[in-house]
Amino acid sequence: MKTLVQADPSKPMYKHQATMATLPVPDLKATCEKYLRSVRALVSDAHYARTKAAVDEFLKPGGEGEVLQKRLLEHNKNTLTDWSQVVVAGVDGKPHPAAGKAYTSWLLDDWNRDGYMAYRDPVVVNVSYFFMFKDVPKLANNPVRRAAEIVKATLAFKKLVINEALEVDMARGLPLSMDQFQWMFNTCRIPKIPSDVTRVADMKTHNHIIVTRHNKFYTVSMVHPDGRELSTAEIEEQIKRIYHAAGDAKAIPVGVLTTQNRDVWTKVRNEMLESPLNIASLDQIETASFLIALESGTPQTYNESSRAAWVGDGRNRWWDTPCQYLIWDNGRAGFVGEHSMMDGTPTNKLTEWVLENLAKGKIDHGSSSSSVSLPSPQQLQWQITPSLGFHVKSAEWAFDDLVGRHELSTLEFGDFGKDQIKKMGLSPDAFVQMALQLGYYKMHGVCKPTYESAQVRKFAFGRTETCRSVSVESVAWVKAMQDASVSIEAKADLGRKAVGSQVAYMNDAVENRGCDRHMLGLRYQIKAGEPKPRIFADPVYDETRSWNLSTSQISSEHYTGYGWGEVVPNGYGIPYCIRDKSLHVTVTGLKPLEPTRLTYHIGEALREMRAVFEAVKPVENKKEPVKAKL
Repeated sequence: MKTLVQADPSKPMYKHQATMATLPVPDLKATCEKYLRSVRALVSDAHYARTKAAVDEFLKPGGEGEVLQKRLLEHNKNTLTDWSQVVVAGVDGKPHPAAGKAYTSWLLDDWNRDGYMAYRDPVVVNVSYFFMFKDVPKLANNPVRRAAEIVKATLAFKKLVINEALEVDMARGLPLSMDQFQWMFNTCRIPKIPSDVTRVADMKTHNHIIVTRHNKFYTVSMVHPDGRELSTAEIEEQIKRIYHAAGDAKAIPVGVLTTQNRDVWTKVRNEMLESPLNIASLDQIETASFLIALESGTPQTYNESSRAAWVGDGRNRWWDTPCQYLIWDNGRAGFVGEHSMMDGTPTNKLTEWVLENLAKGKIDHGSSSSSVSLPSPQQLQWQITPSLGFHVKSAEWAFDDLVGRHELSTLEFGDFGKDQIKKMGLSPDAFVQMALQLGYYKMHGVCKPTYESAQVRKFAFGRTETCRSVSVESVAWVKAMQDASVSIEAKADLGRKAVGSQVAYMNDAVENRGCDRHMLGLRYQIKAGEPKPRIFADPVYDETRSWNLSTSQISSEHYTGYGWGEVVPNGYGIPYCIRDKSLHVTVTGLKPLEPTRLTYHIGEALREMRAVFEAVKPVENKKEPVKAKL
């Protein structure tokens, strides 16, 4: 599987891939200077002096920094990704027969492994993310039709991927790497010790989807025996049959096993493989195009809907599949994604495309009549041994304990949105980032390390870089905003400087000129037995990348929510959507951290910022940066 081997170079999807710039290795001194500047905003004078001494030592001629930088540059030239180590074909986990070696980037292997595949905590809360869709009034209380239309539109998108006809993503007039789309359909994360792998099935020959209801799994072919794709009416008929067949009784929730610690799930899955019946069912799930979870319940409020999408009751899903739609009994719908091989931008493109084309009537639904000869969906069967039954109960307890300790709060902010922020002469994304800083400071009285995701897909196989949102300028500004003795003019001036600093860092980050990924790459060049350089042994290094606020923007007029969990125990997950006339913020975290209170303070911060920036007009408008995305 040498990725991105094109059937026809004239097709649009990968036409730029071979000529795209590869992920650059940043300048060592520039990275260290950026790191020091970010540290200055977060630590005491004494700690900063210690860190600066460590950085100076690292940068001295002939020192450890030069050695590691040289190794990284050499690694960048010579390293090939061996896809046979991470991509499997069969349920038994053997390497994919088409897997081969290919150049990707100096970071991709290490990032995919340590950022995702070797991460052992459950994917639910910690790795997976959700989108909550706006209601479609004509489909209220019609979950069958809502599900059928989403399936049909997603199949149309899948065809574009198969035929390499999907238009390439662009940013600032430049094409973005489309490599992540190859992991969208007919793939599944597979647990393995010490690091998980990805199972890949042929998109052209595996035409079934999996539909769940009351913890029961059904496989449904999306084509007739002659190869014709099912119409929306026929998909609707199959989903009706599933609702009828599933009845009201809930089955043993085998899907909850995918919410476990990855080492535990590995051992349980290996136990399941002792049964041919379980092998057949796993094979159907792991090779499916995507999954539709027909969820029980009728969530109403923003909080209820977002929490239902984020975690639900955990049992009626397969959390290892990368694309999983959620449909509730009242016709509400959403999406939950597994993050290991794709960031949020490809799946956002998928769901945006599906929702936009459905809304505009651009999906070919086919004949309005359903074939009476359609074979019924087949329920997957499991051999539940006493041991497996015990594991299911243990997984249920662990899941309920994990999500029970968490709180989710949403802010649907209708006072203003992107349009009004631009009139203030400010970047909408940086404006919201500063609102998060001010809201956190109002609640906690301190500034803490903040991660904003910046996509680096302008480079081949690029994923993300960190934009560090806390700066010397932002700290000065939030303190001024809480000081009644500071004039409104000074607050506005400091605020514009804080926003400008955020814009500048983001602009660097999307060019892969942040400090975090480069420093990570340097750490990987330390050989076994070599002492750790002081720059990395310094406690400040870990402290300032312990993200108390993990943030990202994905914006859509079709979403009413978007979110994921915190990345450190004393932190928050804070994704947000910026719309033309409104903003949406989700805050997740452990209950003692009171995410609902933080949501309130963020709303306060937004209103206070508007009052300041509208009272003191800008000298000139600033250019809006590239949007930061998950």
